[in-house]
Amino acid sequence: MNNITTNLSHEEKLSRLRLIRSENIGPITFRHLIARYGTAKEALRAIPDIAKQGGRKKPFKLFPLSAAEKEWYQLDKLGGQFVFLDSAEYSFSLSHAETAPPVLSVMGQPHLLNERIIGIVGGRNASLNGKKLAHRFAEVLGAEGLTIASGMARGIDTAAHEGSIKSGSIAVSAGGIDIIYPKENSDLYARLKSEGLLISEMPLGSKPQARHFPNRNRIISGLSEGVLVLEAALKSGSLITARFANEQGREVFAVPGSPMDARSRGCNDLIRHGATITETPDDILDILQTQKLNLSESANHGAFEIPLDQVPDCDLNKWRDKLLDALSAEPVSIDDLIRDLDAPASDIICLIMELEIIGQLYRHSGNKIAKTSNAIPF
Repeated sequence: MNNITTNLSHEEKLSRLRLIRSENIGPITFRHLIARYGTAKEALRAIPDIAKQGGRKKPFKLFPLSAAEKEWYQLDKLGGQFVFLDSAEYSFSLSHAETAPPVLSVMGQPHLLNERIIGIVGGRNASLNGKKLAHRFAEVLGAEGLTIASGMARGIDTAAHEGSIKSGSIAVSAGGIDIIYPKENSDLYARLKSEGLLISEMPLGSKPQARHFPNRNRIISGLSEGVLVLEAALKSGSLITARFANEQGREVFAVPGSPMDARSRGCNDLIRHGATITETPDDILDILQTQKLNLSESANHGAFEIPLDQVPDCDLNKWRDKLLDALSAEPVSIDDLIRDLDAPASDIICLIMELEIIGQLYRHSGNKIAKTSNAIPF
């Protein structure tokens, strides 16, 4: 990974935790702030002025240092640790995802983050045969040296973890890493904590909510070389994971099912639109052997690659109203905006960062933005 940082001071680590926990700061804005100001500590100092410049009236809520220190202490007491985006411990694959979390809480075996990983996801109301199949796929793929990533939900996820717990299993939580969800998986949680790996980008104590699950899903796909989908309905969250996998350049595998079973319609639709039809683990192994994920030549979204002295001054006042007029609640590509406005990219990127900080826009996957609405932010 480019720009690996192995010597962050404890103060800077706490500052990075504070930065990503502050209101309206998502992974992309986090990276731009680090690139522009060099450190999270300096970015925290700059944010109140950025918010004021953007027209915010009330004080900006920075995450308190005392709260960051408390979370650090609590995670350490639980036997966990924080892993930071530009560190050697962070997943190389996930670091290349556009919205890679700047900080992960982890408990268990952190080395699994950099093993070869395949995601397995599917419906919560899976059939008995579907769960048996997920368990079998996980078991066989694990025996072939692959670590399995899933979301610890009931149904397919649980079966995938149970089939891979001995060979390597990663559970990505939609809530805090200390929250067992669902409660029925308390025994599985305990095994993953000791034998596998639990990870989350959410603060400790966070209860999983519906809006958190898509964010969880993009971590599963980002960790993985490919994602296998079993028994997913047409509106299943598993299809969101598959969409993220496509956007991140990962292979999507889908097990076909009967058109009479609503639980398989999502998988059949994935196959109809280009997913690899998958009937046995060999179908996955053959693809991964011939099409190994190659991220070394791709853009590393996780690296803070813009040297501080090369960041230009931004003429924001010239473009602020024009940008806001061009936006709506419908997501639009940032590249298209820059072309339409005929504006310097550096100015628009700075302005987008400012507008996100003051809560006037949301970022969407695929390098898109929209005016604040009921959309889910990253």
